[in-house]
Amino acid sequence: MQIFKKNWFMFGLVIIAVLVVADSSTLLVSPGLWLKNHHGPDIVIVIIFFLSGLALDTRQIREGISDVKGTLLALFLIFLVSPVLGFLFSFLPLSAGLLVGLLLVASMPTTLSSGVVMTGSAGGNMAHSLLITIIANSLAVFTIPLALSLLLGGGHSQSLQIDQLPIMVKIATLVLLPLISGIILRRMFGTTLHPILAYTSTCNQLGILTIVWIALCGSRPAIISGLDSIISVVAVVFFFHLCLVLAALYLTQLFKIPKRKRESVIFMGGQKTLPLSVILQVSLFPEFGLALVVCVIHHIVHLIMDAYLISYLKAKTE
Repeated sequence: MQIFKKNWFMFGLVIIAVLVVADSSTLLVSPGLWLKNHHGPDIVIVIIFFLSGLALDTRQIREGISDVKGTLLALFLIFLVSPVLGFLFSFLPLSAGLLVGLLLVASMPTTLSSGVVMTGSAGGNMAHSLLITIIANSLAVFTIPLALSLLLGGGHSQSLQIDQLPIMVKIATLVLLPLISGIILRRMFGTTLHPILAYTSTCNQLGILTIVWIALCGSRPAIISGLDSIISVVAVVFFFHLCLVLAALYLTQLFKIPKRKRESVIFMGGQKTLPLSVILQVSLFPEFGLALVVCVIHHIVHLIMDAYLISYLKAKTE
C-alpha cells in the first residue's frame, strides 16, 4: 500500500494505458475522443502550467542565481547534448513512430516538479533547480521549433516538414503565458493563496494523467498496431536517458561542479517534461501513435532510474 501511495502517478500512467488499449467497447475511449476534438488537451495543459507557476516560489531563486556555471551547464545538457543524442539515436534502425517520439523527448525542456523534488532529496540546491526550470521552459518557446525542424526536417529517411512559427505560438500561449501568470499571481496574492498551494502538485499530476488519457484515446488504433514494439521502446528510452545521465555526471566532474550544486545540473539536465511532449504529439504527429507511447514510457523509465540516482548522489555527498 505504501508503494502505491508513493508511486501512484506512475501506476496511474500504466493503468490508464492498459485500460484505454483494452477498451474495445469504447466506453472509456469515446469521452476521450470528444475532449480531444473540443480542445480538451489545450485547456488541461494551460491549467497544468498555470498551477506550476503558482507552485514556484520565485523568492528562493535568488539563492541559485549565483551559480552561473551550473545554470549554463544544465541548459547546455537540455538544449544541445539531448538533441545531439537524439540525432545520434536516429541512425539506429528505429520505426517512424519510435523515432518521432524519441526526438520529441530529446527536444523538451526540463520537468517542472519531479526534478526539483529529486534535487532536494539528493541533497542538492532546490533554488538552483527552480531557476533552471523557469529559464529552460521559457527558452523552449524558441528551442523546440528549431530542434524539431533540424531533427525531423531532414537528414534521414523519416524526414517531416515542421512549421516553426505555429509551434512557437502554441508553446507561448499554452505554456509560457500560463506559467508566468501563475508566478505573478503567487507574488501578488501568495498569502491568500497559501492554503491551496499544497495541492498544486497533485492537481498537476492528475492533469497530466488526463492529457495522457485523451491522447491515448486519439492514438489507440496506431498504438494497438505497434504494441509489438514496446520492448524496443523501453530499451531505447532507457539507453537514451542513461547516456544523458552519464553525460551530466561527466560534465559536472569535468567542470568541477561541487557536491550540493551538481545535483540540480544532473537532474534538471536529464529530466524531460511530459505534458508538453504529449500535447505536441497530439497536435503535430497524431498519426504516430507509438510516439505517444515513447513519451509516456520515457517519463516512467526516467523517474525509476533517477530514483536510484538519488541514492547514488546522496551517498557521494555524505
